Amino acid sequence: MLIPKLITLLILILSQIISAADSPNILWITSEDNNVDWVGCYGNPEAKTPNIDRMATEGFQYMYAYANAPVCAPMRSTWITGMHALSNGTMPMRSRNDIPHDLIPYYPDQLKIGGYFTSNPGKTDYNIGGRNDSDTWDNSKNISWAKLKEEQPFFHVINLNQSHESRAQGDVGNTNFSPADVELPVYHPDLPGMRENYAKYHDAVERMDVKLGQVLEQLEATGMAENTIVIYNSDHGGVLPLSKRYLFKSGIHCPLVIRIPEAYKDLWPVATPGSKVNRMVSFVDMPKTWLSLTGCPIPESMQGTIFLGPNAEPEEPFHFAYRGRMSERLDNARAVYDKQYVYIRNYMPYVPWVQHLDYLWKMKATQVWEEAVESGQATEVQARFFVPKEYAEELYDLERDPDNVHNLINQPEQEQRVQQMRQALGQWQRAIFDTALIPESEMMKRAQEKGVTIYELARNPDWYPLDELIDAANLALERNPKNIPELHRLLQVDDSGLRYWGMVGIFILEDDSAINIGLVDESDEVRALAAWLAITSLREEEGVQTLKTLLDEQSYATLTVLNMIDWIGGEPASKLLPTVRALEMKDSEQRMKENLLLSN
Repeated sequence: MLIPKLITLLILILSQIISAADSPNILWITSEDNNVDWVGCYGNPEAKTPNIDRMATEGFQYMYAYANAPVCAPMRSTWITGMHALSNGTMPMRSRNDIPHDLIPYYPDQLKIGGYFTSNPGKTDYNIGGRNDSDTWDNSKNISWAKLKEEQPFFHVINLNQSHESRAQGDVGNTNFSPADVELPVYHPDLPGMRENYAKYHDAVERMDVKLGQVLEQLEATGMAENTIVIYNSDHGGVLPLSKRYLFKSGIHCPLVIRIPEAYKDLWPVATPGSKVNRMVSFVDMPKTWLSLTGCPIPESMQGTIFLGPNAEPEEPFHFAYRGRMSERLDNARAVYDKQYVYIRNYMPYVPWVQHLDYLWKMKATQVWEEAVESGQATEVQARFFVPKEYAEELYDLERDPDNVHNLINQPEQEQRVQQMRQALGQWQRAIFDTALIPESEMMKRAQEKGVTIYELARNPDWYPLDELIDAANLALERNPKNIPELHRLLQVDDSGLRYWGMVGIFILEDDSAINIGLVDESDEVRALAAWLAITSLREEEGVQTLKTLLDEQSYATLTVLNMIDWIGGEPASKLLPTVRALEMKDSEQRMKENLLLSN
């Protein structure tokens, strides 16, 4: 019996070796922060990206490739697991929440099982705790092309940081790109500092393109270009204000070009290289697709769709995206894309789109924009993003309105489309277990009390009643006075998340009859929102005192309270600044504290 088992094992090992020998190398080149508008082949005649453009003529240019998160850490969390960061509880920026690593492998783990040498000497930033980011790779340091040639087949990641947001910060003078040639979106004021900052970033993207060209030349010099699939895409959109971190087209729509050698023409998505491919690609699809192309095992945990190769699956009708906390600033939204429209649901419609974020304000363009709004130079469209959102829902025509400024949500002719996208969002949220339907601080507290990861918590309906939370959120955001009795009922239930949505609905409707019950709620998030409502309902002293008490007690909702002080502003905020000044804080809370003290 032993000999047949050994023979079987040897055959399996030999078949893997033979299969690996026939497998393509994959070179995945990612750039940081640039959306399609910065790339020539995607329609910007002023963009200087000859290497990306040439790669598009040699490969396949995807016209509808969308990031799932408009910022790096949650997007890279989605990539490494093949699962939505929203599903894993790793959506908040710089959270590094744990996931059950015994249940969720990383895609390089699967590549190694399939006989691939894996290398990523650049950016990881997976936003996941419990595992060192670099441990999953065979090589996480600089590696020579000669060494890669010895290690074929390889899967090698190169991250180009020349286009990162930081490259748009600082001095904006003396650019190679002419500020006069800049094309501004309608939401940015046409002022010298704005144009200069755009020009500065054009220079940054051009430097990124030069670097990409050098990488392709190095690959060619090794003689491996004919058996290496080259993928280029940005990690999300950006980078001027209202792009990175936002679910608008500017933050989500990304370049994706894939060059596949003649030797692997059976993998071509269409018959002729140089073609534009109109299939919609969601970034969560990528890990699953790369594993399929390499013949490596695909774990059941992956949530994407294979979009390329002989195992390609049917195209999905919608792409889904999400945003949550971005460093020290709070917001919460989801988006549903098809090829012409984007539907956005704002779970915090009572806060502005643009909030003062320490890192974002290092850009001259952001400073210029804010100054134009404060001085009255800005148009209505340009100023609207600095005040609370008007709607909980937005719908934009991506073709006719690429700047996403004409909200069609209440147009009668769009009613059927809106309903379809609403329904699709709810179905998707249930399918992937949307972990951010209660405030982050409440979710963290609940997971710690249960001794589980957020991933596990969200999949237990006794701990996280997902269906009820979706329904409660939808009810709260309707802004319908007829819902007040049901919102009051929600304030009496056991689950703090459902009570939170009851208070959100009450707050939006300015129903001061629920203030008393909210101010004594066991949830600090509910108490904080009730305090804000009290401040706006001629009960300022009670509201301010409640927020002060939460700060003095070092509440788990402290970051929410600090953000709330900024949203409230005026005299009530001034009364709380001495308490804020005395607090000892770190990380996001400290940055938010500094923002408040600098602006007041």
